[in-house]
Amino acid sequence: MSIRLTRRSLAAASALLALAGTLGASDALAQAKKDSLVLAMALEPPGLDPTAGAASAIGEVTLYNIYETLTKIQTDGSTRPLLAESWTVSPDLKTWTFKLRADARFHNGEPFDAQAVKFSFERAGAKDSTNKDKATFANIERIDTPDAHTVVLHLKDGDPDLLFELGQATAIIVEPKSAGSNGTKPVGTGPFKLDAWSKGSSVTLARWDDWRQAKNVKLRRVVMRFVSDEAAQVAALLSGDVDVFPRVAAAKSIKQFRDNKKFQVLIGGSRAKTILAMNNKRKPLDDVRVRSAIASAIDRKAVIEAAADGFGAPIGSFYVPGAPGYVDLTSINDYDPARARALLHQAGVTLPLELTMKLPPPPYARKGGEVIAAMLDKVGIKVKIENVEWAQWLSGVYGQKAYDLTMISHVEPLDFGNFARPGYYWGYESPKFDALWARIRATIKPEERNRLMGEAQRLVADDAVMAYLYQPTWITVANAHVKGLWKDMPIFCNDLSTMSWQ
Repeated sequence: MSIRLTRRSLAAASALLALAGTLGASDALAQAKKDSLVLAMALEPPGLDPTAGAASAIGEVTLYNIYETLTKIQTDGSTRPLLAESWTVSPDLKTWTFKLRADARFHNGEPFDAQAVKFSFERAGAKDSTNKDKATFANIERIDTPDAHTVVLHLKDGDPDLLFELGQATAIIVEPKSAGSNGTKPVGTGPFKLDAWSKGSSVTLARWDDWRQAKNVKLRRVVMRFVSDEAAQVAALLSGDVDVFPRVAAAKSIKQFRDNKKFQVLIGGSRAKTILAMNNKRKPLDDVRVRSAIASAIDRKAVIEAAADGFGAPIGSFYVPGAPGYVDLTSINDYDPARARALLHQAGVTLPLELTMKLPPPPYARKGGEVIAAMLDKVGIKVKIENVEWAQWLSGVYGQKAYDLTMISHVEPLDFGNFARPGYYWGYESPKFDALWARIRATIKPEERNRLMGEAQRLVADDAVMAYLYQPTWITVANAHVKGLWKDMPIFCNDLSTMSWQ
């Protein structure tokens, strides 16, 4: 078919092009003026107080949004001032003096001052504290408040990681009178306040116009929707119901998003460790040969393909590539089913060995757990899978240690010290590790600390405390017009103050 162009048709075409250009400019202008955003998360938080529970979803909603901390962690893992304007530290890393900003206050009108910091940290380190980083605050021997805007922390042991630790969700500064109800009625000093919480569906945050730098916050309203199903996550993005989805399970659809100019795709690193945790207190898992056998029965690369669609790097210890002092230990307890069977025989295990595996809701756990169970079956270990909800996992596995195996991802970057925590859920006890960890904590020079961290990685790898699986790679898919997103994620955080439409 041929088309005959006339002067009239050319004029009409030109007019249409001009109109399209005008409409495009108008659309762009409207986009730039947008001040609301829909951000999706895979999991709903059990509450809104990150000092009261271990679920990372709490911090995903609240950190730097509702609550603030003395320091703020950046995407590269460095820290900068937030509620603290500056600080000094003694050579032995035991005395830290923080100068606080004077223009911050809480959502309920109460002042932010040294007493609020003292209250928050003493509460976090108290005997009855449920803070998952309680050890950080229990290390504080005394807190001095020489004036309203100065806090001096006197530590029992020097802590070279303190600035990072004080930027995590567990170190939020709470208002004393409202602290007890933060789980449902959060009060912080951040740029957003809780507007609504529709349980099972979404949390809505509204910009706090009285925040000290409110004029720099471009978003007035943010709806954080909870979408656990992988197919639903992809559909929500494609339909435009969701503008931003950090850590989305979209690996299989990544080409579809990359080829669509409506979207941007960010692939970033993490400090997370996905593991098959084992209850070291239960027989026969209290035998290192049995734990080594389980680890050797697992093909890490196959688990990465199944659980993370290939987006991840194998690890051989509780540490990840890119972290200071990382040592590649993937050859220890590497995939070797014959070795696994031999170790079980050496340990005197009667086959089949029957174990339970409790799996939390995330798809990586449910899919990865099924694959691991099939691998263990090939060496004579019969695994009964129990799918549990997060509340059950937190109370039963994490709290009561009522489990044999569980697949879980630890997302905190500075949690190696959990191996020295008495009564931690995987039940590992090692005086050798405890002594080594004490040396690491007391070592100031980075080179020496990194060397000792290498020793620590090797020790827990040799002890096969768990089966170390992989370092996840996080995918963020967002509307192409949203800016201010985190690419790399040293912590789980959705910093809404940096996001805007362009």
